[in-house]
Amino acid sequence: MILALDIGGTSVKMGLADEQGVLHERAEADVSFDGYQTPVIDTVVQSAVEFLARHNASVCGAGISATGQIDGRSGVVIGTNGKIPHYEGTPIKEKLERALGVPVWALNDANAAALGECFTGRGRGCRNVVLITLGTGVGGGLVLDGKLYGGAREIAGELGHFTLYQDGPECPCGKRGCFEHYASVTALIRRAHAAAPGTEWNGRRIFAHAAQGDAVMLRVLDEWIGDVAAGITGLVHIFNPEAVLVGGGVSTQEELLMAPLRRRVLQGVMPRFAESLRVEAATLGNDAGMIGAVRFFLEREGMR
Repeated sequence: MILALDIGGTSVKMGLADEQGVLHERAEADVSFDGYQTPVIDTVVQSAVEFLARHNASVCGAGISATGQIDGRSGVVIGTNGKIPHYEGTPIKEKLERALGVPVWALNDANAAALGECFTGRGRGCRNVVLITLGTGVGGGLVLDGKLYGGAREIAGELGHFTLYQDGPECPCGKRGCFEHYASVTALIRRAHAAAPGTEWNGRRIFAHAAQGDAVMLRVLDEWIGDVAAGITGLVHIFNPEAVLVGGGVSTQEELLMAPLRRRVLQGVMPRFAESLRVEAATLGNDAGMIGAVRFFLEREGMR
């Protein structure tokens, strides 16, 4: 069995997986219980050790999906959005290998999700896939020619941070007009507040109002989807994927999001790029990172 961990900003998810990527046992632990006074990695290590002991499990190694920019070779957190105190610089691979006594491989959570979808999810059988995750921010991952594309430091896939509008507002990353500023669910909510102030909008409420025919929310969604499609269209022209997979809770909205997004992307790309291109919702949900981390471990250990 392989230990799978998915380290997020508020919790760590744990699972025991076989070599086919099937998760057999699961657990979750809070990593922010004391406002991060306890370093995240310390909570992760303790939780992992207790999880294995509870299930009397022996594992051949561990695959780790983690928030932030993760150097895929060293397993060190080399970049963050600054929201998790004392997290940047964390040697995830080293700490867990010392505690568990088995090989450990770590990668960014969005990259792990892309790999997971190609292992057992909607991207299975595809060799070229772009994954976009729409949530508080915009994340992503690239599988090219059947392999996760990591770039020079294995941190490629920051799909939320290319410039969509050069004169756009400044992003926390330091650039201006980033795709994330326009395409995240946070951006959708911001548009809803601007169009209809006085209501506490969230993603679920926006889609519910749109489903009931609310003209204002339908217009807000239409404009937001236009920007999401514009960014995806550019990515299709760069990478020529067989599939663009959309993750995040909003991707379950087939009629109000996925159908119009699919139509706009297929109409927006050059004709040859549209041939056989799939634009679909990802299917693995919260398990995608753990499953992708298992696949990453198997590849790095020469087991795939």
